Amino acid sequence: MLWKLSLTGIKGRLKDYIVLFSGLIMASAIFYMFESMASNEAFLTSNSILGTIVFIFRFGSVLLGIITFAYILYANSFLMAMRQRDYAMFMMLGAKGRKIAQMIFIETFMVGFVATIIGSIAGMGLAHGVNALLVSRLNLQITHYSAFSSKALMVTLIFFALLFLVAAIFNASAITKKAILELLRETSTPARLKQRPIWLVLQAIIGVCSLAFGYYMMSDLMKFQLIGIGVALVTIVLGTYLVFSSVIITVLSVLKSTDKIAMKKLNNFTFSQLSFRIRDYTQMLSMAAMLFALALGALTVGLGFKNEIPIMAKSVAPYDLILNNAQDVDNASVSALNPTFDTTYSQKETTDAIYYIKEQFNDQPLLAPVYNEHGVDAEGNYSQLSGDFLQEDLNAQDELRGYEVMEQRDKEIRFVDATDFAAIDVQETSLRLIQVADFESSYAALRTLAEANQTANTAQPIEANFNQRVFVYDTYNGMFSGFEFMGFFLGIAFLTMLASCLMFKILSGANNDITRYTMLRKIGTRTALLKQSIRKEIGVLFLAPGILGMIHVLFGLKMFTALMINPYDKLWIPFGIFIALYAIYYCLTVWLYANIVLRDK
Repeated sequence: MLWKLSLTGIKGRLKDYIVLFSGLIMASAIFYMFESMASNEAFLTSNSILGTIVFIFRFGSVLLGIITFAYILYANSFLMAMRQRDYAMFMMLGAKGRKIAQMIFIETFMVGFVATIIGSIAGMGLAHGVNALLVSRLNLQITHYSAFSSKALMVTLIFFALLFLVAAIFNASAITKKAILELLRETSTPARLKQRPIWLVLQAIIGVCSLAFGYYMMSDLMKFQLIGIGVALVTIVLGTYLVFSSVIITVLSVLKSTDKIAMKKLNNFTFSQLSFRIRDYTQMLSMAAMLFALALGALTVGLGFKNEIPIMAKSVAPYDLILNNAQDVDNASVSALNPTFDTTYSQKETTDAIYYIKEQFNDQPLLAPVYNEHGVDAEGNYSQLSGDFLQEDLNAQDELRGYEVMEQRDKEIRFVDATDFAAIDVQETSLRLIQVADFESSYAALRTLAEANQTANTAQPIEANFNQRVFVYDTYNGMFSGFEFMGFFLGIAFLTMLASCLMFKILSGANNDITRYTMLRKIGTRTALLKQSIRKEIGVLFLAPGILGMIHVLFGLKMFTALMINPYDKLWIPFGIFIALYAIYYCLTVWLYANIVLRDK
């Protein structure tokens, strides 16, 4: 009988459970994917370049697990709030608290188990897709990878089983401790709105100061280190709550007292709807703002690290391609690159020295990286080393040695004029340095030529060559590209959880709002106006945490200035992606809410 009642309860709230399902399936799928990447031993041992990426995925699974735990508790509390009237009715009919607790336990655990199974299956497909992306997008050669990992599946099932076990115990305990009358009337009892201007102003000041202090701590983590992160976390969470609890109440009060705004269409009704449960909304909006910041921050930082790779490679290696003994290279393959810069320096090599023509460097100075107090300059600025300068400065000659092959670097570099160079009775070779219009689009052709150059001219391994840009790019790619995938998938997972929590909070009060919307329809209010009021009300609930969350991210990116050259580069891409996805959830919430409160009996 308990199983039948539990299944009936889930069926009766199927739309609400689907919202919960979407968040749980996404979380378990991404958790499995991270674990499969980080626990596949054959995959790890045969692909040493992925060591950093594996650590990133392991860290991502831990972070996702922590957020998922909070999400499950929060989302389930909303589901219990929507079902507590049903439980109260069962108690009135004679059901004992122990049986109610068992039914809640079955419902919670059943939903979690099914979502985890579906999510794990989806995670296998996701892991296979990410493997393909790692090969194509990161230009990595990956072997021995399998999307199915028994270890990852076991970890995922055990982890989520424990989460839902805790959630089930928590839900059952919370419901059975409440009186029947409290269960029946709790969701219909409004939180009293106390208008105390002085207290509201004080809250606003403390909240803004807390946020400002948290932002300041994040702006200089090199100085404050781990203490800065801890303090910023506390002050930003506190400031977020205080700003919402004071600013929203104040703004609503001002708007309701302004007749020109409040008396226009159904604005006064919309403001009253928001004021009705404003205390509950304050907690939810604060949590939503923090989740929004986590989601958008993960996506922004992940894409930011990907954007950094070509910038860092360019700052270290001024030339897209270095060709030693260029006289032996097929000129047609080089011309196919359509170089924007192509210069050749003549060389003659003896047993103890390498000779160059000084005038060639005077006509076309050698480019070298610029170094400042922060390391390599990332603005695309290079030093131009002329032949006269190179002849006099032995340290500058080390930049030229970087473009030579390993076997030449121990020899003395000598600069002579063209006449003296011609008089040296040894075979002439050439060093050719090339730049192209778009490095990334020409990557495949550049890599083919670079590998051929490395094979033909030196025994030095590719990973030891930090002057050929394609090899530098590959090194940074292996180190940082994992952040792009972790950030993207964590951002999507956090967005799903954030939207689910907003949906649950809004939809949990929808049944109680039916009466108010029915009364408005009976007195002749047009359905179009009611839908417009719904869009405005829910728009405020989505927009408020979104704006504050974006502010958190903009200040939070300061934390990554020590790791990234420009964390604000191409910021419109992650913001645009996230706002588009966020808008989809907003439209879905409006549609679900309107179908509940405006449905015909």
